[in-house]
Amino acid sequence: MSQHVISVKVENKSGVLARVAGLFSARGYNIDSLTVSTTELEDISIMTIVVKGDDRVLEQVKKQLNKLIDVIKVSDHIGATSIQRELALVKVSAVPSKRSEIFQLVEIFRAEIADISAKTMTLGVKGSPEKVDNFIELLRPYGIKELLRTGRISLSNQ
Repeated sequence: MSQHVISVKVENKSGVLARVAGLFSARGYNIDSLTVSTTELEDISIMTIVVKGDDRVLEQVKKQLNKLIDVIKVSDHIGATSIQRELALVKVSAVPSKRSEIFQLVEIFRAEIADISAKTMTLGVKGSPEKVDNFIELLRPYGIKELLRTGRISLSNQ
């Protein structure tokens, strides 16, 4: 199964999110990430949905999404040129003897220190999904206490 990043441009009305998400759940797809935001037009929103699935079945989902009355446009961003970003906050154990190593990772990844306490550091990183994945993996040996990650956003280059 491959990963798909789908953008669904919709009319900004109540109930649209539930109808769109319902199409995925009705076919047994688990949504890995879902972000909804306004666009340059206040009556239009964009949903960015990351889902793993069979290409053939996902094509059917996209066709059915296009049939929903509030859906304006459906785009699959995998295979297309797009800019994708995420944000993560990671709280790690940070005993004083390990802090300099963590500071180096922060610098390398152009992350930021959101908070420091006697035993932990909370770090923020933004960037491509791969960059966020790599940052998190390098922090795992220090002991991740909490991890929050936003949904992915994706903007086509075309």
